[in-house]
Amino acid sequence: MRIVFSTFGTFGDVNPLIALALELKRRGHSPVLAIPGMFREKIEPLGIEFASVRPNQDANDKRMVEMIWDIKKGTERGLREFLFPAIRDSYTDLLAAVSAGGGADLLVTGELAYAGPIVAEKTGIPWASYVLAPLSFFSGYDPPVLPPYPILSKVPSLVPRIGRLVPRFARVVTRKWSEPLYALRRELGLPQGENPIFDAKHSPQLVLALFSHVLGDPQPDWPPNTLITGFAFYDGDAGKTNLASELEKFLTAGPPPLVFTLGSAAVMAAGDFYEQSAKAVELLGERAILLVGNEPHNRPSRVLSDKICVASYAPFSKVFLRASAIVHQGGVGTTAQALKAGRPMLVMPYSHDQPDNARRVRHLGVAKVIQRKEYVAEKAAEKIRNLLEDATYGQRAAEVARVIAQEDGVATACNALERMANART
Repeated sequence: MRIVFSTFGTFGDVNPLIALALELKRRGHSPVLAIPGMFREKIEPLGIEFASVRPNQDANDKRMVEMIWDIKKGTERGLREFLFPAIRDSYTDLLAAVSAGGGADLLVTGELAYAGPIVAEKTGIPWASYVLAPLSFFSGYDPPVLPPYPILSKVPSLVPRIGRLVPRFARVVTRKWSEPLYALRRELGLPQGENPIFDAKHSPQLVLALFSHVLGDPQPDWPPNTLITGFAFYDGDAGKTNLASELEKFLTAGPPPLVFTLGSAAVMAAGDFYEQSAKAVELLGERAILLVGNEPHNRPSRVLSDKICVASYAPFSKVFLRASAIVHQGGVGTTAQALKAGRPMLVMPYSHDQPDNARRVRHLGVAKVIQRKEYVAEKAAEKIRNLLEDATYGQRAAEVARVIAQEDGVATACNALERMANART
């Protein structure tokens, strides 16, 4: 089969697709990643066909990153100022990817690939969709944390059933956002259809929930054809390369360190996170690794002791297993790796799915949460100290890791896609 995958976002969004593409290629299929051009240099060396889809993203555009990660307006501006104005370009590019090579047999889209459902409807191609985190379902039975209105997530515990109003509220707030998509559908002779932000993004044929049952269970208002697969892990070439010698030397020189990271995108809008983290480590007297990315300003200005190692990047799958605890931003990819490693966490969420992910891991008993505006050395150190001194966090994290180890998200998802395609032949 020729299978076209499409999404937008960060490496946290793209890595699961790489995992699926590599497995499908191993099974003899021809996967295509139809995603923004900035990912080309990472995809093509893997032997996976690549198709560029607009709008283009720039991983080094700090203004864009800071705009999107704003907790109040980040989601709205990301959609209304970046994705939706370019919906015609997205449609043209994705249609070309689906039509190339004699035509695709299957289209698989993430929720930010808003042109995907339109391409599927216009061409009639079999279409599956996927989500990476429970937030994407906006369930009234398991109300999500909406970043601009976090207080709403606390209401259901006080007033039973009122949580079902949260998704309705989200629909009211966003009711005008999707007009560019409706306009494109009119131009193509299609009816207005369902709400693109909440409903139309889900395929009526198959919805893959690429996360673990420990993060969220099926709810009555989820799409009926949803399959929870488990996480689809991909961590670059971590299985083929060793850690940088300096980092390996540091890890073997003492007890497990704390690991501080902001993932692949929020790291571009770190603020003073690493400065405060270094100070917190000194207050604790612990060893630590700061994964600061490629932004020079992320490196703490203070003189650091030999208990702190600063590195641009390291595969999470290799470093998290050797950590005492992990401090991160709550992106679902980072969260998944931390859960897999079985280590307790302190989560400092930015926006999008991160506040909701943070709430879920806190309820699992594996994490504490600190708000970004409250992340100062003294408060961070206090929460980290509690994580390390209360053995129940580590015990619960180990229990969750054992559950995740029994899941195979990649194989489960690929099996479902093959079944779907074979049912059409």
